[in-house]
Amino acid sequence: MTVASKLKQTLATLKGNQSTLRLYSLQTRDEETKLVYRETLETAGIIINDLEGRLQTLELQEPQYKGN
Repeated sequence: MTVASKLKQTLATLKGNQSTLRLYSLQTRDEETKLVYRETLETAGIIINDLEGRLQTLELQEPQYKGN
């Protein structure tokens, strides 16, 4: 498995986790719990954005990984 494919797999997993957190956030009634979910969603978003940027850089430097 290449670095690019591992990175793409990690991104897909994180985005799935983010969706699950968003769903839990909508389902809970406890405001403190909602806050924790929102903070975690924000952190996950930052990580996802960072990894997407790294993937773009990798694809620019190594065009054979683009679209795989």
